[in-house]
Amino acid sequence: MWKLKLASADSAADSMEGCLDCLLKALTHNNAEASEKIRDAGVLDLFSALLAPKSPCAPKVANIVAEVAKNEFMRSPCVGAGLLPPLVQLLRSEDQDVLLQTGRALGNICYDSREYLLASEALFQRAHFSLLSNFHAIFLFFPTDSLQAELISMGVIPTLVKLLGIHSQNPSLTEMCLIAFGNLAELESSKEQFASTNIAEELVKLFQKQVEHEKKEMVFEVLAPLAENDTIKLQLVEAGLVESLLEVVDRTVDGEREEDMAELKTASDLMVLLLLGDESMQKLFEGGQGSVFQRVLSWVPSHNHQLQLAGALAIANFARNDGNCIHMVETGIVQKLLDLLERHVNEGNVTVQHAALSALRNLAIPVVNKSKMLSLGVADVVLKFLPSEMPPVQFKLLGTLRMLIDTQAQAAEQLGTNPTLVERLTEWCEAKDHAGVMGESSRLLSALIRHSRSKDVVRTVIQGGGVKHLVNMATSEHVIMQNEALVALGLMAALDLGLAEKDFEGTRLVQVLHKLLSDERSAPEIKYNSMILICAIMGSEPLHQAVRGLAFLDVVAKLRAHENQTVAQQASLTEQRLTVQS
Repeated sequence: MWKLKLASADSAADSMEGCLDCLLKALTHNNAEASEKIRDAGVLDLFSALLAPKSPCAPKVANIVAEVAKNEFMRSPCVGAGLLPPLVQLLRSEDQDVLLQTGRALGNICYDSREYLLASEALFQRAHFSLLSNFHAIFLFFPTDSLQAELISMGVIPTLVKLLGIHSQNPSLTEMCLIAFGNLAELESSKEQFASTNIAEELVKLFQKQVEHEKKEMVFEVLAPLAENDTIKLQLVEAGLVESLLEVVDRTVDGEREEDMAELKTASDLMVLLLLGDESMQKLFEGGQGSVFQRVLSWVPSHNHQLQLAGALAIANFARNDGNCIHMVETGIVQKLLDLLERHVNEGNVTVQHAALSALRNLAIPVVNKSKMLSLGVADVVLKFLPSEMPPVQFKLLGTLRMLIDTQAQAAEQLGTNPTLVERLTEWCEAKDHAGVMGESSRLLSALIRHSRSKDVVRTVIQGGGVKHLVNMATSEHVIMQNEALVALGLMAALDLGLAEKDFEGTRLVQVLHKLLSDERSAPEIKYNSMILICAIMGSEPLHQAVRGLAFLDVVAKLRAHENQTVAQQASLTEQRLTVQS
């Protein structure tokens, strides 16, 4: 050990080589014992300088690091000695011996499995200094996000992207680069660095050259995590990935082989993923005239469930702004979706049902689309899925109906007087295992009352047991839900207080309102609508008595000084009403 330190100090090449050979021999004889002595003697601290790109000792030092890092107790000391940065720098070397030993060193430092370590070492022995083994060791597995992040911060990604471009004709190297990219791309912090390279162009070129199914799958596995980044989505679209994916779909859609079905699914799923980016989606929409948009529409009537699913999801993704939604409704897409849903009422493919309902929900958001979609019978088709026991379908069904009846009084009344629907809603309001379904059911109950303003709807909801769910909704942690509930309860009190009175008592509505008004955290609109509701229920003797018993006057009097002028004004009016009737 002492000789190695001296050799490091006086740079005597022969002495240095001799010391390194001694270390390797010791490691071969008893790796764990020799590694421990190397650590304790502080030798690791010398290696950083010896790993310099022009150092003739670099391959041998990297070999020693690879050997000591076979031991788990040596990996942290290797990192602590600052060996990762010089090792990463050596990835730029053109010397395959340097690349091999560098790959072994990084791979052993970065992995935490004895079984993999032995397997990778065996691979290296067979590799004959192949670049394949170098990258296989480094990137096939990573033990921790912290080491991944450290390697990323050292510039591994641009280096590997550059190597992929240079060695794209080398199947082994490209395969290992893909393995590296696939693992690095899982880390969120890597996305920006990938986006600053020409990775999209290189991957698309590589994908277009692949013939074997396994190689295509490897490229897909890299593209999927990278395509989660909106910038890279757009880069992939501009590099021509979509056209390549459409070719895969055309080639595999009628295939019966398992690999054809796998490629079809992967390609169509990736198409849908690319449409999640606003810029990439709009580029492919092209005002509704885009060839890609038209091709995707043709998937909806397909007899292939995977294409039906991808087509419906693509429409849902295209339907993310009013302009696109209005154009699609005008061009007859709603009927395609209804036909698709009709085919799956009995077939029961849950993923297709969910996707088609998602698309209809999005299309129903613009006000001008609602009446058109209702006239096409969308509500009637959607109601056919009321018996579904699948929460994802229930959730989208509820959202679609809620969007459809917004500002549509006639439709709200028609649905609100449907006892089967109301009973199902009250049932789903108690789906405690599915918070989304529970919340959407309450919101739809409220919407039926608010948009219809119909006494018949109010009666149907009361008779269906909906009051308790609206009162419970008024205590939600979400202000928008609280407010919707209070408005619906206010209309209920105004339209049929006599019928609602018993349920209002049983749900302790007055106590809930007192708490909302007393709570300083309640939003202004919640306080305002709570006071409106207080005034509305004063016509009921038992509810009036409950109000008097809770000293509402004191609470309301304080609100006359509220900073919100609308709340303050309503507080004055409510105080007058309470005073007159006290």
